[in-house]
Amino acid sequence: MTHTTPAVAPPRGSDYATLSREVRAAGLLERRRRHYLVRIVLNLVVFAAGCVAFVLIGDSWWQLLMAAFFAVMFTQLAFVGHDAGHKQIFSTRRANDAIGHLHGGMVGISYDWWVGKHSRHHANPNHEDDDPDLDIPALAFTEGQGALKRGFLRWMAKHQAYLFFPLLLAEGLNLHWAGIQHVWRGDGEPRRLEAVLLTVHFAGYLTAVFTVLSPLTGIVFILVHQGLWGVYMGCSFAPNHKGMPTLTDGHQLDFLRKQVLTSRNVRGRWHVDFALGGLNYQIEHHLFPSMPRPNLRHAQAIVEDFCARHDIDYAQCGLLRSYRHVLRHLHEVGAPLRARPEAATT
Repeated sequence: MTHTTPAVAPPRGSDYATLSREVRAAGLLERRRRHYLVRIVLNLVVFAAGCVAFVLIGDSWWQLLMAAFFAVMFTQLAFVGHDAGHKQIFSTRRANDAIGHLHGGMVGISYDWWVGKHSRHHANPNHEDDDPDLDIPALAFTEGQGALKRGFLRWMAKHQAYLFFPLLLAEGLNLHWAGIQHVWRGDGEPRRLEAVLLTVHFAGYLTAVFTVLSPLTGIVFILVHQGLWGVYMGCSFAPNHKGMPTLTDGHQLDFLRKQVLTSRNVRGRWHVDFALGGLNYQIEHHLFPSMPRPNLRHAQAIVEDFCARHDIDYAQCGLLRSYRHVLRHLHEVGAPLRARPEAATT
């Protein structure tokens, strides 16, 4: 069954202000500059070591292992850019944007485009019309979206549960293309800066690949690297909201409940925190976007307890189960499209 806006809106009040005071009193909104300094330096050192290994290995099919390595590193660098976009690292926008543009340039993403898109998502999580993360032509996240699909996109929506992970193989290329379009249209203020960063990225990337590798090996390397990066990025973001209740215009949820009821946490220990870049604490992240990543685990216990005391549903499950929820939801949304016309009218 497709999730929709809860029929009965919870009472309004100052619940979020109360929760905020508890979180602030615990010191969880304070910057963690040393943590981020260590993380950024380690990422850059490991990335540089990977570049050296890439050159030393030379033209070999063993480079496909390096493609997987760089897929992981691109995602880890993107996580830092995500944190900078939320001003988790420094207290000033300029300092955070400097880190964000640097990391966006390293992976070939327009940081300015991503911040604008992601800010709209945070303001309208799982809103059928206003959340850009639900505006994906190849997928339908509500039955209303599915009913609007036509032609090949309708066929894709019918079978989207089976196509979801294969489609993620193109997510990395989609991120590149969205950034190029953003800069080409001149939609953002730092157009020249981002044009330079993206040009340097693609020129350096392609030069390195086809200088070290033969044309065939280089093409396969790019396909494997970009495909795995897309899958990793998609698998990091997909469990957070897909399959959770969707909102429509006129909903009566306050900020606290809007963020909690549309988000899902993923249980796990430190390795899950690392693999998902802290996005496994999606509820806490949506409630306090500027909270530094290492503080989210500590905030989780406070938020979960607060929700229990205020009778607010708090969704949390393991990683594999979260993917099952996503696929089940996509399969159910596509069910009306798979029904035979005569069966749909009876």
